[in-house]
Amino acid sequence: MRKGILTKREKEIFELLVLNKSTKDIALLLNISEKTIRNHISNAMQKLGVKGRAQAVVELIKLGEITI
Repeated sequence: MRKGILTKREKEIFELLVLNKSTKDIALLLNISEKTIRNHISNAMQKLGVKGRAQAVVELIKLGEITI
């Protein structure tokens, strides 16, 4: 996979997830709905071919998309 697999917004959301923010926290911070947050997470997981958020985070770290 190439670098830059996520959209700017998806990356932003996963960076907040790594900081232990909840879907609700992220929605409030970014001023978008929780449903939109879940859609972004779901789209990113599909791109990565993973089944859960934790697995997505691991893959994104391996790919150098996000850091802890």
